[in-house]
Amino acid sequence: MSKEVRVRFAPSPTGHLHIGGARSALFNYLFARNQGGKFIIRIEDTDQQRNVESAEAKLMASMRWLGVEWDESVDVGGPFAPYRSMDRLDIYTKYLEQFVAEGKAYPCYCTPEELEQEREEMKAQGLMPMYSGKCRNLTAQQKEQYEKEGRKPSTRFRVLENKEYVVKDHIRGEVTFESNGIGDFVVARPDGIPTYNFAVTIDDYLMEITHVIRGEEHLSNTPRQLMVYEAIGVEPPDFAHVALILNQDRQKMSKRDESVVQFVEQYLELGYLPEALMNFLVLLGWSPEGEEEIFTKEQLIEKFSLTRVSKSPSVFDPEKLKWMNNHYIKQQPIERVLDICLPHLKAAGLVAEQPTEEQLEWTSQLVALYQEQLSYGAEIVELTSNFFKNEIEYGEEAQAVLAEEQVPQVMKAFYEEVKSLETFTAEDVKQALKTVQKATGQKGKALFMPVRVAVTGELHGRDLNQTLSLLGKEKVTQRILAYVQ
Repeated sequence: MSKEVRVRFAPSPTGHLHIGGARSALFNYLFARNQGGKFIIRIEDTDQQRNVESAEAKLMASMRWLGVEWDESVDVGGPFAPYRSMDRLDIYTKYLEQFVAEGKAYPCYCTPEELEQEREEMKAQGLMPMYSGKCRNLTAQQKEQYEKEGRKPSTRFRVLENKEYVVKDHIRGEVTFESNGIGDFVVARPDGIPTYNFAVTIDDYLMEITHVIRGEEHLSNTPRQLMVYEAIGVEPPDFAHVALILNQDRQKMSKRDESVVQFVEQYLELGYLPEALMNFLVLLGWSPEGEEEIFTKEQLIEKFSLTRVSKSPSVFDPEKLKWMNNHYIKQQPIERVLDICLPHLKAAGLVAEQPTEEQLEWTSQLVALYQEQLSYGAEIVELTSNFFKNEIEYGEEAQAVLAEEQVPQVMKAFYEEVKSLETFTAEDVKQALKTVQKATGQKGKALFMPVRVAVTGELHGRDLNQTLSLLGKEKVTQRILAYVQ
């Protein structure tokens, strides 16, 4: 029987969940679920200087919001605990000591200054900078001398010479690396904390990870990890290195790139729906059979495979994400759409922090009016701005409409009708406009356009009856009064 599929996502708690990391997590999650396997989240927190205290909780919260579920991690435990690197130091120490005892690793006493000088000298000779192996074969006396000087050694892995390492990649095929171009690499710093390439390999081995699915920026790390697997004496997992996500200029995205919102938490705050973001991110690098682009999570699980992951980079198109999110918003009950819009209306001071039931009902109707064209929650503020203004501005096109000869007659008749209404529902407005049509003989564009423009300043918009009803009798009469003669 084949081995159970076990995959992992191993973020560093150094900041918010980036969309690139989120896509890697999704590919791992979908692959595990498709194969009936396990998805593990492991926290790689060995870079103590860059760790941010609240980052781990935020990463987990972002993934939970996105719809990713895991089988083992720091919060739910599991048979291979602990799932945080710094809680596994004793495990790494055991393997480090074993490697040194077997001659597969050795203490390196070189100072940062000496290493920098080495790098500069190699560059000056036109060579690829890498460690020279200066401490590879130190005598006991040399080690003792360095210890007396107060030097604390790092631990370096002894790279075998003249050997090829072949990465068998599900996406890229076979990728070959020459050991002579790598140089002995550090596996533990002087404080005993392991480096990424060592810790990740030990953890993947001990946690029985079967497939490592990650971004292509990790491909260059893979030969070092293969060396560690070889030193342990075990077969490595399968690898799949996913191509980069590019910005619209087809450049590699940097975290300072402001052309794209880059962190999952920001999409939550902007009022995107998690299922839309999941759908969108999965399509960055994975293509289903056929032309369909909208999928539920269950459909993505059913269809996902590594064979349909592209080796070419994907371009992050914010407009396509808006389109996709709009598609999902249109399918939602109004209560959910109100949930993503209300925080933005409150933040803009347009709705009270603690609205009354009546205010909440009015806001719900307002959001419903714009649900069809809403791309994300924060847009509601701009879309509905006219409902909160005391005065509106009329552009050239609007002024041209209001200058048409039938306008005074239409406005006078409509003003009289509105003034006489006891209630001001959408149905009341509809009947008032019908009465004006009969009284003036004006209909269609000649009737409705001047009313819309006078009241909203816009030539086009949502349902006119509902728009006027939500604006309210007072605002409507005040705005059309200027055009009554």
